[in-house]
Amino acid sequence: MLPFSIELKPGLPIAEQVIFAVKKAVVGGQMKPGQPFPSVRIVSQELKINPNTAHRIIAALVAEGVLITTPAVGSVVAEQTAGDRQERASLLGADLEQLVVEAKKLGLTLDEVQAGVAAQWKKLGRK
Repeated sequence: MLPFSIELKPGLPIAEQVIFAVKKAVVGGQMKPGQPFPSVRIVSQELKINPNTAHRIIAALVAEGVLITTPAVGSVVAEQTAGDRQERASLLGADLEQLVVEAKKLGLTLDEVQAGVAAQWKKLGRK
């Protein structure tokens, strides 16, 4: 069983959906620092995806600092460091741009987008 929940949706790249689900599980506290992450084989079998895709997912999570991979140990959830808040916020740049573009396509106002973001923030239990 995977340590994160996901419901794959058609039309969106599987890798992006899985990466988002893992990040959400880490931010939401479902996955704790130091917790082992499943191997490429387990991820590919559980999600019924190509092992190359599972490898790309884990590699992307390592590159983004969500996971740490150690030879002979495997991958574990990385410690989340306090770091510079502005630097961490800049990591959201592309995702925020995509959110704004999609919101504008839908004709949403800034207030509606902010309300939606606030609702999602509360769902994750962050103050």
